[in-house]
Amino acid sequence: MSRIAPVALAIALLAALGCHEIHFDPDRHSAAIDIYDDLFAVSVVSDRHAVAAGYWGSIYVTEDGGLTWSRSQTGTNRLIYDVSVEKSGKGWAVGQVGTLLRTEDGGKTWTSQANPKEQEGSHLFGVHAIDGNTAWIVGEWGTRVFTSDGGKTWQDFSLTISETHPQFVWLDPAAQEKVRKGENVFEDVGLNDVTCLPPPSQRCWIAGEFGYIFVSDTLGQSWERGEIERGAEIEPIPFGHNQIELPPGYEEKLEAFIAQILPKEHLKVSIAPVASAREIGEFGDAGACARNPHDCNPTPLFEILEARATEVRTVIEAAGLLSDRISMRGSPPWDFEDFVDDDPEFLTRYFEDRTVASGGVVVLVEQTPYLYSVGFHDDQLGLISGLGGLLLRTEDGGRLWSYQETGRKQALFGVRIGERHAITVGEKGFVLTSTDQGRSWVVPKKGFPSIFTYMRDVAFAPGGKTGYIVGQTGMVLRSEDGGETWTQVLPPPEQRRGGGLI
Repeated sequence: MSRIAPVALAIALLAALGCHEIHFDPDRHSAAIDIYDDLFAVSVVSDRHAVAAGYWGSIYVTEDGGLTWSRSQTGTNRLIYDVSVEKSGKGWAVGQVGTLLRTEDGGKTWTSQANPKEQEGSHLFGVHAIDGNTAWIVGEWGTRVFTSDGGKTWQDFSLTISETHPQFVWLDPAAQEKVRKGENVFEDVGLNDVTCLPPPSQRCWIAGEFGYIFVSDTLGQSWERGEIERGAEIEPIPFGHNQIELPPGYEEKLEAFIAQILPKEHLKVSIAPVASAREIGEFGDAGACARNPHDCNPTPLFEILEARATEVRTVIEAAGLLSDRISMRGSPPWDFEDFVDDDPEFLTRYFEDRTVASGGVVVLVEQTPYLYSVGFHDDQLGLISGLGGLLLRTEDGGRLWSYQETGRKQALFGVRIGERHAITVGEKGFVLTSTDQGRSWVVPKKGFPSIFTYMRDVAFAPGGKTGYIVGQTGMVLRSEDGGETWTQVLPPPEQRRGGGLI
C-alpha cells in the first residue's frame, strides 16, 4: 500500500506549516536562535531543563528554567513532530518520513538512528522515552515500534491487516495477495501520541485517528483497545422472515436516536443488515456455496440484506444525518466471484458474520474522533484531546472514556494534568483549564497570555509544578505554579507579534 504524502496530524496544523517561506540564513547553524520556527512538541526533563522541537529540524534547549535557550544541531531540515528526553538526558526526537534522532546529553547534540519505518517513508508522530534505553514510537500506517537497547534495534509491533480485517476488501489485489501469504500490510491509520507513566508503573497509552485508543499494563508488550462511551444507542431492529419493510414504530425510534447524534459532529452511524440462519440457508444457498462457491446463487439473500439496510438508511437521512456520517457494514459482496478463487471460504465467512438469531438491521454509533494527545495523572486518571474541541476523560486506566463538554469546535492539540490545573491547548489561541481533574473546563479569565496563533503541545516536569507550552513562531510559555499562571519566555519581547496578559 502507498499513501500520497498525507501528514496525519491536522489540517489546521498543516495549513500553518504551508505559510512558511523558505529560510536562507548563514547563521542558522549557530547555537543562537535568530529565526523562531514553529514548535510542535516539548519535553520537560526537570524544573530547569526542557527541550522543544518543530519546523525545519529545529530543537531548542533550556537548562535554566526558560531564561535562555540555544538551538541544537540536528543534521536535518525535516519537520520534527515529537521529542522525549528522560531524566538521565537520553532520549529521542521523531518526524517526517521516518526521521529518528537520538540524544545522550539532554538535547544538546543529536545523531540519526536507523529504524524500520525509515525505508517505508512513514511519518513518525509520537515518541516516549521510558528510560535511557527504552522507548515507544507511533506514527502513520499503524506504526508502533519499540526499543529496549537505546535504539540500536527496534521491534515492529505496527498494526497489520488480516483477511478478516474490515480494510482487507479495500486493498488492491497485490496487497491482498501479500496478506494471504502472511506478509505485512499495515493498517491505514495514524497513531498520534504515546505516553507511559514513569517506572515502576507499567502503564502506557496510545491515541490516534478513528478513535483508536490502546492501553497496556506491560510497558507495551501487550495492548488492548480502549472504548469510548456511545452516549446514544438503539436496539437492533427486527425484521420478520423474508421481510424488508421497517416494522411499525421503528421510524420514530430511529428519528429520536438520530436527534441525539446530530449535534455531536464527531459521531457517525453504521448500518449493518443481518439475517437468520433459516434465511441464510433458504435464500443464500449456503450449502451449495460451501461446496462450490462458483456454483451457487446467494443473490436472493443479498437482495434482502440490501433492501433492509436501504430502508433504515432512508429514514436516518430523512432525519437529518448527512451521508458522510453514515457507513454501511456487511454490505452484500456482489462481486464475490472475484475473491473465491484465492479465498474459497470467502462466502462462508460472510454468511457466518451476518447470521443472528433473528434477521434485521443493527445500527450503532461509530466512535471515530481524531485524537491528538493523551496525558495521564496516575494509573487511573487520564485525558485525551482531539479535533473539533473534543476532550475525553477516563477514571479506570484508559479502558472506558467519556466525552467532556467544551462548547467549542477548535482543534485541541495537547492536553496534560499539572500539579494544580489540567490544561488543553489548540488552534487560534484556544485554551481551556480545569481545577477538578478534567471534569469541567473553562477559558481562563486571568493568568494566561493573549495568544492568537496555534499552541501545539503542553507538558509538565515530574511532580507537575513546572510546565511549558509551545506553538507557532517559536512561542514558548512557562508555568511555575502547576499550570495556574503562564508567562511567555520565547520569542523575546522585542520579537513578539503582540501579546499581553489577560
